Amino acid sequence: MSDFGGMEDLLQDFLQEAHDLLSDVDNKLVDLEKTPDDRGLLNDIFRGFHTVKGGAGFLNASELVTLCHLTENLFDRLRNGELELNPELMDVIMAATNGVREMFNELGQMVQPQPADPQVIAALRSALEGEHNSVPHGVVEAPLAPHDVAAEAVSAPSGAPGDPDWDKLHSAVTGETATHGEFMAKEAPAVAVVVPKAADVPATVTAAGAAPAPSPLGRRATDRPNGQPTSARRSEERGRENTIRVDTARLDQVLNLSGEIGLTKNRLTSLRADILAGKNDSETLHALDQAVSQLDLLVSDLQNSVMKTRMQPIGRLFQKYPRIARDLARQLGKDVELVLSGEETEVDKTMIEDLADPLIHLIRNAVDHGVELPAERQACGKPVKSLVRLEARQEGDHIVLIIADDGKGMSAERIRAKAVEKALITEEEANTLDERQSLNLIFLPGFSTMAQVSDVSGRGVGMDVVKTNIQKLNGSVEIRSEQGKGSVFVISLPLTLAILPVLLVLLGDQPFALPLSMVREILPIDRDRVQEVGGKETLVVRGEVLPVLTLARLLGWPVEQPPEYGVFMQAAERSFILGVDSFAGRDDAVIKSLEDFKPKGVAGVTTLSNGQIVLILDMKELLSDFGMRADVGGGGRMLEFG
Repeated sequence: MSDFGGMEDLLQDFLQEAHDLLSDVDNKLVDLEKTPDDRGLLNDIFRGFHTVKGGAGFLNASELVTLCHLTENLFDRLRNGELELNPELMDVIMAATNGVREMFNELGQMVQPQPADPQVIAALRSALEGEHNSVPHGVVEAPLAPHDVAAEAVSAPSGAPGDPDWDKLHSAVTGETATHGEFMAKEAPAVAVVVPKAADVPATVTAAGAAPAPSPLGRRATDRPNGQPTSARRSEERGRENTIRVDTARLDQVLNLSGEIGLTKNRLTSLRADILAGKNDSETLHALDQAVSQLDLLVSDLQNSVMKTRMQPIGRLFQKYPRIARDLARQLGKDVELVLSGEETEVDKTMIEDLADPLIHLIRNAVDHGVELPAERQACGKPVKSLVRLEARQEGDHIVLIIADDGKGMSAERIRAKAVEKALITEEEANTLDERQSLNLIFLPGFSTMAQVSDVSGRGVGMDVVKTNIQKLNGSVEIRSEQGKGSVFVISLPLTLAILPVLLVLLGDQPFALPLSMVREILPIDRDRVQEVGGKETLVVRGEVLPVLTLARLLGWPVEQPPEYGVFMQAAERSFILGVDSFAGRDDAVIKSLEDFKPKGVAGVTTLSNGQIVLILDMKELLSDFGMRADVGGGGRMLEFG
C-alpha cells in the first residue's frame, strides 16, 4: 500500500530530480576532497542538500529531512570556516549521502523512509561538535551526543514517558519473564565510520567494538519495509527507467517534419486522384516523382530526428564513477584521480544502461590492478598521484570509450603463464600466442592474476563480464599495454542499437541478415582450395587457416550443394568462413525484437523494401549451439568443432 496516495506523480518527479542532484553532490564531494577550501563547491553541496530537504519536507518524509538537515548544518559550518575538512570527516559525509540514497530507494517503493542508521546520525552530530579530528585515518569515532534519539532509547528507563515497557512487550510475545537490562545496553557504544570493503558501495557506518545501539521504539537498524534489511534493499536492481529527457528543440524538429510529411501525403493523394482520373501526362508523372522523392527525404530526416531523441549525454553515466574510484583508492591506500573527458558525447539511452557494469569493472580493475601504491610509484620516479582516464568520443558511426591508467602495465608473458597454471589453455597453445592474443586471455572466464580472493577482485569474473556485455551491444574491446607505463582499454560501439547495418545473404531464395560489424571480407569458395583438417573443411586466407562453416548446417537445414561464396567473419576472437549461396546486398536494418517467440540464433527481424521479412542472425548463439569452440587467440589458430 502506498504512503503517498494521490502524490505518486509528484514523488516520481522529486526522485528523478533528487537522484541527479545527489549524483552531482557525490562528484562535487570528490572534487572538494582535492580542494577543501573551495567555497564554490561548499556552497553547491550545501544547496544540494537544502534542495533535497525542501522536497522531502513537502512529501512529509521527516526522516529524510532530519538526515539532510544535519548534513546541511555540517556544510554550513564548513563554508563559514568553523570546521576543517579532513578525510575522516569526508567519510562521515559519504556515509550520510549513502543514507540519503537508501531513503530514495525506499521512497521509490512508495513508502516513507525509515529512520537513518542511528550511528550515522550520531557521527554527524559528533562531527558538528568537532569531535572527529583526533581519530585515526579511515575511521571516525565519537561518543553519542546527549540529545541523540538513539542514546535516549538506550539510557531511558522503561517507565519513561512515551517509551514502551520492554519487559511487558517481551512477556506478551514470548511468554517469558525478562528484565529491562536484557534488552537495553547500559552504556551507549562508540560509533565508527569505516571505509567500505567494496569499491562501488559508498562509505557505511558500523559500530566500533560493540553491538549497534537500538533505535527508538525498538526498531533495529536493519529494519526496512516489507521485512527487507538495508543490504537486501540496496542489492535490488532498480528497474530500467521508462522515461527520457528530450531537448524541446528536438521535439519541435520532429513536429515540423511530421507536418511536412502530412503536406506531402496530401499532395500524393491529389496526384493519385488525377492519375486514376486518367491524367497521365508527363507533368503529372514528374510531379509524382518529385513528391515521392520529397517524401523519401522527409521520412529519412524524421527517422534521424526520432533516433536523436533516444540519445543521451554519456556524462549522466560517467558522473557516478569518481566516487567509486575514490572509495576504492582510499580502501587500498592509493592516491588516484579519475579524469573524465567527452561527457557531452551522446549515446543511445538503452546502451548507456548496459554500459554501467563493464565500465565499473574496468575502473575497479585500473585502480586495483593497474596503478601502484604511492611508495612504488615514488621508487619508479612517477608522481605519487595516479591518473585514470575515462574518455568518450564519436568516430564516424561509432562511439569510442577509453579507460586508461598510468600504472605498471600488463605482462603478456605473465598472463600466458597464469592461464596455463589455471588450466585455461595448454602450454602448446600458449606458445602460439602473440602479445595481443595473450592480453586477450584476461577476458577468459575464471582468469585472474590475484593469488587470493579479496572483496575487490580475484574471482576471475570481472573482465569476462566486460567482454560479454560489450559483445551484446555489437561492440568490441581492444587492449594496449606497456609495462611500466600503463594500460589502455578501447571500447568501440555502434552509435545506436535501433538501426543495425547488415549484410543480406541468401540460402536458395531465402535471405538472412548478418551484422555488418562482424564481416571482414567476401570471397568466392574455390572447392580445389578447400582442405580437410581433422575431418573438417578449412580454407587458407592470406596464410591464415580458417574453418569453413555452412550457414545451412548452422541453421539445421539440409545441405543440397556446397556453398559458392564465403563471408570472412570475426565474432570476438573467433574467425571463420561462413558459406552461403549468394548475396542480396547491404541494408540498414530497423531491428524489431521477438518478445513472445524467439528462435535460437535469431537476434530479431527486419523488413525489406519489398515487404519481405528477414531474420537477423545471432552468430554467437548459432556458434554455441553448433558446438564450436574457439581458442581465444583467434587469428591464425585452429578452431575445433564438437
